[in-house]
Amino acid sequence: MSPSFTIVQVPCLGDNYGYLVHDPVSGDTAAIDTPDADAYRQVLKQRGWKLTHIFNTHHHSDHTGGNLELKEEGGVEIYGPAKENIPGIDQKLSHGDEVEFGKQKGQIIGVGGHTKDHIAYYFPSESSAFTGDALFALGCGRMFEGSPPQFWKSLERLRNLPDDTKVYCAHEYTEANAKFAVSVEPSNDKLQQRYQHILKQRKAGEPTVPSNLGEEKLTNPFLRCDVSDEIRKNVGVTSDDTPADAFAKVRMAKDNF
Repeated sequence: MSPSFTIVQVPCLGDNYGYLVHDPVSGDTAAIDTPDADAYRQVLKQRGWKLTHIFNTHHHSDHTGGNLELKEEGGVEIYGPAKENIPGIDQKLSHGDEVEFGKQKGQIIGVGGHTKDHIAYYFPSESSAFTGDALFALGCGRMFEGSPPQFWKSLERLRNLPDDTKVYCAHEYTEANAKFAVSVEPSNDKLQQRYQHILKQRKAGEPTVPSNLGEEKLTNPFLRCDVSDEIRKNVGVTSDDTPADAFAKVRMAKDNF
């Protein structure tokens, strides 16, 4: 099935990406998180779209800061993780729930770890996943609230999505992530090629997001800590370590990089 949504990336707050998702059939328009209400208003006005939905991934202020301001304009329903403090929330969501948007249904994937109840929105018909700060291009979010077993389970859930899934994450951290990835898996030729491409993109001022999940599976160290002997050796994984332990060691190595 060919994609039916129009997705507009909205850079704001220095390194955040918000997204406006428009369904031309129904006229519905969703904001994926609300880092900056004014930046969204500008795009909505340019496109002639009316905001109808806000899909929050987690509670951090650079993802919910525009919720109430945008809701005040009327006709906007706010969705978000059930157990987090989401400003103005109308619909509380948990892993396994579905959301209707336009003529399509989105699947809610529990991806806690960065925050305890973080969620991702996956639209199979669009081959698109909005992952917030759970999964980045060549990285993942810092583990502020969750545990290694929880975060690893979350990443496995995302890794299990089809290879052609487009990953729309919430920050332009890719160049820094790539430097770390190369440091722990320097023999990965696909990673080295991707790193050079990323350097060219950033030098030209181009976004590196969205990324392709199939490529993430081959190059992202946080999705490879159970399959790459090189990564495991370089972060000190032992034969007694579980995959969650291995993830924790990769995460700690990145935190200290």
